[in-house]
Amino acid sequence: MAGRPFRGIDHVGITVPDIEAATTFLTVAFGAQVIYESFSADQSPQGSTEMEQDLNLASGTQLVAARLIRLGVGPDVELFQLKVDDQRPAARPSDFGLQHLALYVDDMDEAIRRFKAAGGRMFSRSNPFLFPKEVGPGNGFCYGQAPWGMMIEFLTYPSAMGFESDTPLRRWHSNS
Repeated sequence: MAGRPFRGIDHVGITVPDIEAATTFLTVAFGAQVIYESFSADQSPQGSTEMEQDLNLASGTQLVAARLIRLGVGPDVELFQLKVDDQRPAARPSDFGLQHLALYVDDMDEAIRRFKAAGGRMFSRSNPFLFPKEVGPGNGFCYGQAPWGMMIEFLTYPSAMGFESDTPLRRWHSNS
């Protein structure tokens, strides 16, 4: 869609010190529902230099857990439990707090072009989703940073995602 590559907010990513405690809080406080577990705390923590580069994580960051949460109607919340020796107040996705704003895009190349032209810095090109439950033909994401330091994710998922066969719940999607 020329002239309108951004549809709206898809989700808000938050890094928390304890994903179970955060999920309990969101469930009790706001009636949140777990849509799917992207990466379970039952799995061994994972990290790589590629993940660090693609997400602008601190060196040595380990992914402990990740899940997508539904909060009423509208954009979802993606919770991350990441572990690294030097976690600080929100500044990058490996730190605690609100970590990125995710925008659904119809044209990834045009969205990246406009973002860079406005002064944003990209960390990677479009990549397939990291989590198997999100993979599908044409589905992809990339991260950039606004001039003032806020992390912004661009994502598109024109194809069905793997989690859709496990639950009737769906990610919020801007159709307008």
